[in-house]
Amino acid sequence: MVSRTVNLILRSIEFVFILIIMGLIGNVIAMAFAGNPALINYDMFVAAFAMLSLFYLILVAFNDSFMGHPIFPVIVDLLNCIFLFCAAVAMAAELEVHSCSNNTYTLHNHLTNGAHDREGRCREEQAATAFLWFAWATWMVSLFFSILDARSGGVNLRGPVRSRGARPAMSQV
Repeated sequence: MVSRTVNLILRSIEFVFILIIMGLIGNVIAMAFAGNPALINYDMFVAAFAMLSLFYLILVAFNDSFMGHPIFPVIVDLLNCIFLFCAAVAMAAELEVHSCSNNTYTLHNHLTNGAHDREGRCREEQAATAFLWFAWATWMVSLFFSILDARSGGVNLRGPVRSRGARPAMSQV
């Protein structure tokens, strides 16, 4: 079983990263004057889902009786890893690697265009991308520890066991 202190420290770091992501993406949404691309909305969904997940996972870190079943934290951590990875890859791919001071880039990129302060929007999106990667890395560590906890809690993560023939009856023993 993983130390409660280690689990709480990881969850606290994840909380801070998700809070920063939520603030950055929320400000990007607030700056928009012509709507937002679907990717920005997806990033906010990922941040909201992760924050709601953390409310459950922090309770579980404090007291195992909130867990329900040992596989639930593994499933929640796995979903967050998948969502965060998809959001981080998509943001990095759509932003590309350009300078936010380049006026032509910010004007023609569909993520950075859409606000009066395109350079500021670009910098916030780049920062959100970095924190998405940080959050994904910490969530991967939490997933590893959740799997260790689930295995020590009696969850069979290997699947069904195949029988190798008939077992002897009591009369044969």
